[in-house]
Amino acid sequence: MIALSPRFVACLLLVAACAPAEAETQPSPSGFADRWAVQPAATATRQGPQISVEQALYLIRSALLTLNDANRSGNYSVLRDLAAPEFQARNSAADLALVFADLRARKFDLFGAALLAPRLSTPPAIDTSGMLRLSGNIPTRPLQIDFDLLFQNVGGNWRLYGLSVATPVAAAQSAAPQAEAAKR
Repeated sequence: MIALSPRFVACLLLVAACAPAEAETQPSPSGFADRWAVQPAATATRQGPQISVEQALYLIRSALLTLNDANRSGNYSVLRDLAAPEFQARNSAADLALVFADLRARKFDLFGAALLAPRLSTPPAIDTSGMLRLSGNIPTRPLQIDFDLLFQNVGGNWRLYGLSVATPVAAAQSAAPQAEAAKR
């Protein structure tokens, strides 16, 4: 059995099937598109499926909200059953319940993923092996939601292949933005 720290939970699971589309450059009303230009990162040299900002936003939200539903119900069978084939071969629903036991026991609600725009640490990109990685955080308070998601394209659908979630104390907002807002 793997010991996990109380603030860190890691697991592989699947979520949403979303057909890849060509990159879009129009900003999203959520503000998500404004943070990153939708272009493959320098490391994404493989030709093939691309990811739009809207798809990235959908994949992040659906992954975190599906995990939230599994934690609330204690039933991880849907996560496992929808997973990429390699994941299904390595993990049972009981394995997932063990991995997420701390998050579930703390009753940490991931609903902030539905309400707040994620802040990506890097632009959405597909690596040379065809995997899509989306990493960043959801700025909830007092604990933020840090995520690192890995998706695999299976039959034209993005399926969650890996998920890491941590809930550290949110960083204090700096005085500079607050002072600037006060001047307005």
